[in-house]
Amino acid sequence: MSILADTIRDKNIAGPDAPEKKTLKVGFMPLTDCASVVMAAVKGFDEKHGIKIIPTRESSWASVRDKLLSGELDAAHALYGMVYGVQLGIGGPKRDMAILMSLNQNGQGITLSHQLREAGIVDGPTLASAVARRERSYTFAQTFPTGTHAMWLYYWLAANGINPMKDVKTITVPPPQMVANMRVGNMDGYCVGEPWNTVGVKREGAHIATVKAAIWRSSPAAGGSRPAMTEPGRKWIFSVSRAKPNITGRPVSASTPSNAMMPTQTARLMS
Repeated sequence: MSILADTIRDKNIAGPDAPEKKTLKVGFMPLTDCASVVMAAVKGFDEKHGIKIIPTRESSWASVRDKLLSGELDAAHALYGMVYGVQLGIGGPKRDMAILMSLNQNGQGITLSHQLREAGIVDGPTLASAVARRERSYTFAQTFPTGTHAMWLYYWLAANGINPMKDVKTITVPPPQMVANMRVGNMDGYCVGEPWNTVGVKREGAHIATVKAAIWRSSPAAGGSRPAMTEPGRKWIFSVSRAKPNITGRPVSASTPSNAMMPTQTARLMS
């Protein structure tokens, strides 16, 4: 390693610019856009910034929210809508939050069951016709009430003349459980991030009716988030600028080189 590299590394981990906390627990959900967080830890990108990222697989977005607010997680891969919901006090306790970086643009879809596909229901107009006939009820899943997947699903249904609050039933299901719930007939379709749309097609013969880029191209879907920080004794609640400013950018810098990486280590953690 060069003298310059050693100097940069030492500046990052010592002196007044040293991080206030050396080990960070960063929560993630098993989705392809968790790769940046996971690979930052697997490949050691975090070490040159003077921190150690401990990636922690979570079971649901509600779990991510609760652990962020309790301080059990220092930061997390999170839905943009979930973070804003917490900021506004919608769907949980109201706390100030900070979005540190965007992890994903696009990469979500709306998938219909193989039963609908076999019945010729493959897109918005054919679904709207089926719902209008009222021969049976239809159930669709999203991943979190204030999350982006709920927004895409509701918008897509409404754009096709289906009232998402009256004409169909909507439920909340964690991303890794989407395919299994569709298999047993708990839902007719779902909106979720990859790889679970593709998994539904490969394992259950499902049909991807649309992708998020067709609804709102390049909008933010998931980001790296943390509760904003406050004075000692009440950590992780208020403005980032008030305390522990040195640590804020380090998970971002560590995750950035791995944005395009998705090797077997990430797939193993997601499985």
